[in-house]
Parts: sequence; C-alpha cells; structure tokens
Amino acid sequence: MGSQHSKATHKELPLHRVNIKPFMLGKFPITKNQWREVARLPKIDIDIPLRPSLPGGKKHPVVRISWHEAQEFCNRLRQKSGHEYRLPTEAEWEYACRAGTMTPFHFGHFLDNNIVNCNSSCTSEVDSFLFSNAFGLYDLHGNVWEWCQDHWHGSYEGAPVDSNPWLDLETNTNRVLRGGSWRNEPGLCRSACRFFDYAHSRSDNVGFRIAYSI
Repeated sequence: MGSQHSKATHKELPLHRVNIKPFMLGKFPITKNQWREVARLPKIDIDIPLRPSLPGGKKHPVVRISWHEAQEFCNRLRQKSGHEYRLPTEAEWEYACRAGTMTPFHFGHFLDNNIVNCNSSCTSEVDSFLFSNAFGLYDLHGNVWEWCQDHWHGSYEGAPVDSNPWLDLETNTNRVLRGGSWRNEPGLCRSACRFFDYAHSRSDNVGFRIAYSI
C-alpha cells in the first residue's frame, strides 16, 4: 500500500504491506437510481435526500453525498437485506483498485482518457467505459471521489497492518477519499493518491461504493 514513485508525496508514504481480510466490493460506484431506492427505506439515524445529485441519468454515480449520508445508506441497506454492507476501508479500496498491480494506474503507467473520466465537465454513466481491472471493477480511477471508512491521517506512519479502518477519536472530522474525479487532473486519479474532506461535506464530484466482509 502506498507509492513507490520517486515523486510520491509524504501522504503516500511509507510504502508498506497490509494483510487484507476477504471482502467484496461494488462493481461500480452507487448510482442515482440505487440511491433513490435505498433512500426510500425507513430512517435509521439521519434523514437523507431522495435526489441530491446534479442533472444526469439514473446510471450516473450519485454525488453531493456526505460521509454521514453514505453511512446512513449502508445502514438502511443492511437492515433491509440482512447483509453487513459498509464503506470500504482505505486499505481495502487501494487493494481493490490495484488488483495486483503496482503501476500508477491499474492499466499501466499512463492515463488513458478512453477509459477514465477526468479533466471533463461532469460525471459519466458508470458503464461508459467498458474496461475493468483484473478484479472486474470499474471507475476506480476518475468519475467520482469515493468515501472510505477511515479518518484522515497525513501519512502512513502508524497505519494498521491489517485491513481494519484507521480510526481516531470522533474529534477527527476528516474522512478519506480515494480515486480522483471527473474534474481532476490525471495525477489525482492514481491508485496511490489520497485525499480527504469533512465528513459533513457534500461535493459535486464525491460519491461512494459499498463493501461487505465475507
């Protein structure tokens, strides 16, 4: 986990090994249509809007979702389905994105705009680019930043060596984002790139995908 590039920032260091427990991850980010279906389910902790996103079709990823609202989505889906749905941990997210690779992108060293939505004007449908990584996952580079469970830390010093979320006291209100988005440059869409936002923030380039343990 982390970057071995000579120009890696301190946020991506040190490169370290993590033991990943079995889990499953969504093939795509959660779409607007999926969000609406779950948002209609009974409230668990907080109210969530039925239609929070920018204009776009039902297969576009949902955006303008705070970390807390993404958690509520998982809680409602968990209660409805009986499955332990949750946000992925940061370690799980990077493992899933890389799919066994150590290059900047899971498809190689350089970004290909034919299979990544970045430096553009809006989100794209989640199946716009018919190219997955070796695990069969799509849109891990670009389209929308994705919330992870973990609190934000400025480097990997002291990071867990298992795939559990790295959590502090609740006074840490920043949560990890991964993957880059439609309005970011290629460098921010790399497998190792890390960013964060306040857990209550809503942005037009931030969404999420869901995981559960096996």
